[in-house]
Amino acid sequence: MRYYLSYKLSYREIEEILAERGIDVDHSTLNRRVIKYAPLLEHTARQVKKPVASSWRMDETDINVKGQWKYYYWAVDKYGDVIDFLLCDKRDEKAARAFFQKAIGQHGLPEKVVIDGSHSNALALHHINVGLWNNGYMLNLIEILSIKYLNNIVEQSHHRVKGNMHQCLGWK
Repeated sequence: MRYYLSYKLSYREIEEILAERGIDVDHSTLNRRVIKYAPLLEHTARQVKKPVASSWRMDETDINVKGQWKYYYWAVDKYGDVIDFLLCDKRDEKAARAFFQKAIGQHGLPEKVVIDGSHSNALALHHINVGLWNNGYMLNLIEILSIKYLNNIVEQSHHRVKGNMHQCLGWK
């Protein structure tokens, strides 16, 4: 399972590698193990992940997953550490809000979020701020910044996402 999640290898290639080492395993067994244990590994990894910084950079891009185009939302902190990601069918305010709610639910509220010129991301953050305001968290509002050069750290990493990350995470 480690080879499949870490490298650009197919199940059949891993089957061959293990056969060279004297381990007889079928590629369909590998598939079942990845489906069963990858979510458990992700859950465990999230528990031991170090805390993220309070300043986030967020962006979205389109990637091809199994022949279908999906929108890949993701955020990194100011040091470049990945905060969270989400795959969606649409690029709209609802998808952006789902991403932010997922990330905030796991890492807490950021002090500020740097976004590109996407109106859907700004609208999603605005709605989150309105919800915070209505619930009495007026001091915890998220500062929304749209500064081109502050978002470079996440913009520069699109080639990694489109190149090998979808393969490494098993999104063939």
